[in-house]
Amino acid sequence: MPVSQSDFHHAKPIYENFAGWTEDITGCRTFADLPKNAQDYIVALEKISGARISAIGVGPGREAIIVRHDMLAR
Repeated sequence: MPVSQSDFHHAKPIYENFAGWTEDITGCRTFADLPKNAQDYIVALEKISGARISAIGVGPGREAIIVRHDMLAR
């Protein structure tokens, strides 16, 4: 991450394309329930960011969430 305006000015974006999905994911409650392309996207985000994705929102309700890595579990 650039720390100064000068560094930011010289930064070059890196674009990566991912296949999308058309399936309705609002009923998904586990990672395995997600379409393959959605799973691949989540795994790629984890790899690129170097961080584990703990939860994935799949709809507007509070229950519409997939817990991928429980942050509170030891």
